[in-house]
Amino acid sequence: DVNECGLKPRPCKHRCMNTYGSYKCYCLNGYMLMPDGTCSNALSCLMANCQYGCDVLKGEVRCRCPSPGLQLGPDGRTCVDVDECATGRVLCPRFRHCVNTFGSYICRCHKGFDLMYIGGKYQCHDIDECSLGHHQCGSFSHCYNIPGSYKCKCKEGYRDNGTNC
Repeated sequence: DVNECGLKPRPCKHRCMNTYGSYKCYCLNGYMLMPDGTCSNALSCLMANCQYGCDVLKGEVRCRCPSPGLQLGPDGRTCVDVDECATGRVLCPRFRHCVNTFGSYICRCHKGFDLMYIGGKYQCHDIDECSLGHHQCGSFSHCYNIPGSYKCKCKEGYRDNGTNC
């Protein structure tokens, strides 16, 4: 993920929240985000005491959250995180699992896999612990790579659990 909020020139005129694959602009309490990206003083927003600014629609003040991964809390002013991983709405690609972040989520490679750029896209690729020498097989055993891990097997004429033959 690129942190767009750290780029020059900044994408937001005021406050910026990085989200996975994007960003959201927002205003501090007492201001509201205008269509052109500026923050305008809003007396009604100031009175609402919203955490991330507000919208005034048809004279009604509603606090807002800068990301779909956040929702208004019970007090109607602060934003609380939505755990997208727990809701079951997130389907991560093969060999990845969902990790919740504040306001979003990421799909991280399983243990034993590395993220690599293959065939024009990022994929989780199996780490071959045997060829890299990252295994605990003893000198009288063979290392066999398996997806996400490895196994040790005693050489012919030896026996035990594969690690200590």
